[in-house]
Amino acid sequence: MSIPFKIDLNNKVVVITGGAGVIGSCFVNALAECGAKVAILDRDLALAEKKAAAVVANGKIALGFEANVLDKASLKKAHQSILEKFGPCDILINGAGGNNPKGTTTKEYLYEEDLVEENKDLVTFFDLDEDGIRFVFDLNFLGTLLPSQEFTKDMIGRKGCNIINVSSMNAFTPLTKIPAYSGAKAAVSNFTQWLAVHFSKVGIRVNAIAPGFLVTKQNEALLKNPDGSLTARSHKILNSTPMGRFGEPEELIGALLFLIHEDASSFVNGIVLPIDGGFSAYSGV
Repeated sequence: MSIPFKIDLNNKVVVITGGAGVIGSCFVNALAECGAKVAILDRDLALAEKKAAAVVANGKIALGFEANVLDKASLKKAHQSILEKFGPCDILINGAGGNNPKGTTTKEYLYEEDLVEENKDLVTFFDLDEDGIRFVFDLNFLGTLLPSQEFTKDMIGRKGCNIINVSSMNAFTPLTKIPAYSGAKAAVSNFTQWLAVHFSKVGIRVNAIAPGFLVTKQNEALLKNPDGSLTARSHKILNSTPMGRFGEPEELIGALLFLIHEDASSFVNGIVLPIDGGFSAYSGV
């Protein structure tokens, strides 16, 4: 993998949740390229091990571990295995997250006729599923908090240890249709700031990146039609992104390496860094 610059992560143990996903997989490649021992956590052990095998085939160091970020016992079991195989965690990347259709409205706006017309395919604000919303909040917020509780025990009092959370542009400006995901990512950003302050006396830095709009497996159906053309929502996004395009997962790597590297960012703590092609800077006029 080509990375924008290389930092020395030799003998560093990096734990990454959601490490077999599109963005997580990209992070794994970059961190392994910098010499880290990468522990890839995923609910699907086969996917985690497959990703680790690809890294090892490239001459780097990685192992896959099964872990559910919403299950303390599962995280503890994975942690113990990582300690045995690699040693204590130096860097934690909370990459697990996602949305759920049950926490999503059909339309951007509510109209009065939506409440009187009978349409089984229409999901209004009043139809949002409680379990779906809870799932999204748990996956993104608790799925960041619980791994942090587990793995930061290794970091206390050790130089150069830090956490990188994954927030979203939704945390700055909520997108239409996805209230659960927007609210959950806002919670991740707030938690990043809170934890940075809380851990400031024990030498652990905590920061987050907030990706703009990337095309991933999770959102491809929202951004592309079956024939591959862009949806109306995609055109709205691109019209609000001054750079006029979607980002690529690889474009997150420079910020990730900067925030991780102690020599480069030792006084950077509690920030949420947008990587969004100018989306958050654009008022629309």
